[in-house]
Amino acid sequence: MTGKHILLGVSGGIAAYKSCELVRLLKKQGHSVTVAMSRATAEFVSPMTFQALSGKPVLLDTHGSEVGGNGMAHIQLTRAADVFLIAPATANTLAKIAHGIADNLLTNLAAARKCPLAVAPAMNVEMWQNPANQRNIRQLISDGITVFQPDSGEQACGETGVGRMKEAAELAELLPDLWTPKILAGKKILITAGATFEAIDPVRGITNISSGQMGIALAQACRAAGAAVTLIYGQLQTTLPAGLKQMQQAVSAEAMYQAVHQHIAEQDVFISVAAVADYKVKNSSSQKLKKDGSGKAPVIELTENPDILASVAKLPQPPFCVGFAAESKNVLEYARAKRQRKHIPMLIANQVSQAMGKATNRITIIDDYQETDFPEADKRQVAEAIIGRLAELLEKQ
Repeated sequence: MTGKHILLGVSGGIAAYKSCELVRLLKKQGHSVTVAMSRATAEFVSPMTFQALSGKPVLLDTHGSEVGGNGMAHIQLTRAADVFLIAPATANTLAKIAHGIADNLLTNLAAARKCPLAVAPAMNVEMWQNPANQRNIRQLISDGITVFQPDSGEQACGETGVGRMKEAAELAELLPDLWTPKILAGKKILITAGATFEAIDPVRGITNISSGQMGIALAQACRAAGAAVTLIYGQLQTTLPAGLKQMQQAVSAEAMYQAVHQHIAEQDVFISVAAVADYKVKNSSSQKLKKDGSGKAPVIELTENPDILASVAKLPQPPFCVGFAAESKNVLEYARAKRQRKHIPMLIANQVSQAMGKATNRITIIDDYQETDFPEADKRQVAEAIIGRLAELLEKQ
């Protein structure tokens, strides 16, 4: 990810403590962060805290000399920034921006900006639901301002409901979407991710070492590129992504098959990343299998699971299908044969030992036009390469 210059505005609310973690996460991603605070914010978090975390002077005064020395910080800051995020954004700050009022540092920055503006509201549930506030939110969206909708939960005031500012990790994940080219805008994409689990008895089962990281990275990359993403996932060893259209867990191969076909009719693209078990237990037990002292192990009978990718590709009007082939030997040979056998236009081949359960991957993209090798890289970078090629192929249709 290319480092950006983030201007972070912090308005006065208890959620300002979350912005400290947000600065840390954005810096960890490689971005530079400049913090501009309202004076009310200093009642909750010290400017020195933000200065220590960001490594830059903190702005408190519209006519301060901290930036540029000419008293025009409210203009110069937004000229240097790639994006301006206000988090938390109070109801008062949102109302002023929606109506073009510029009477403090944050609202001056919003009025004078040239960079994209995003806001992360934080307020009491009744304030959030107030008709005037909802009108302001609609106005901000109409003006092209990104609104990171608040979450529901317990609030500092003791009430419960919508109004909690999104967590710092979620904002740090979603913010790069603002500058990512929307090469998949308008597309609906269904992705499967993770490992399936086939029960032997209530406590044991057949699974695999897939962490789900590749599927989650693809879901994030597709979302950032403008697609509406539906994620169907099995067992994961990673965090679920934010901002998707829909998410549904399906633990077994049969459950995943049913979930995919429940949603597939409305999709433009199907990306089958999940490591689906080829076989399930035919004689699974409803009770835990116990040793009986005979020294004989129970006999486990296997039967084939449905082939999800093949079943989608065979539909009368299938979406654009993307498959994965994780092989332990003869990777390209087996991957080419799999693509032809399942009649899919795009397949990603990788070596099991270089992909499953790891944070990196090394792939070859095989499609109707060419085979393209990519060196080992972080799975998010690999995902971006995959959707770049996907967008090119969709243009050729």
